[in-house]
Amino acid sequence: MKIEIPEQKKLVLETRWPVRWGDMDAMGHVNNAMYFRYMETARIEWMTSVGCNPDPQGEGPVIVNAFCNFYRQLAYPDEVLIKMYLSDPGRTTFETWTTMERANEPGVICAAGGATVIWVDFPKQKAAALPQWLRELASV
Repeated sequence: MKIEIPEQKKLVLETRWPVRWGDMDAMGHVNNAMYFRYMETARIEWMTSVGCNPDPQGEGPVIVNAFCNFYRQLAYPDEVLIKMYLSDPGRTTFETWTTMERANEPGVICAAGGATVIWVDFPKQKAAALPQWLRELASV
């Protein structure tokens, strides 16, 4: 199955990771929980690359919703090509989208998911306005 990411989403990260033997389950394919780990790792890699290092005494991102759809199995020793996109910057939130495909089969999506990210004032434990730099990064 081939899935196209709509144009209103902005590609912000493309990276590759090897599937580790321990990522698989008893059925011999990557366990579904690992796809969420792959998406989390991509979000963290992107956030640190743009200088977003959450400070528990300041502000930063919090995931409030995450999902993943599974289309094809990944297994050891696959190499996963991960693409992360941003969209829909709001007052306090933005969306992340991630596709995962085998590096040796570009364009064939094995899984696709995403997350709603809210910007939080950690000491106050409440939503805060997205910083302008982040709003600009998430805008198409």
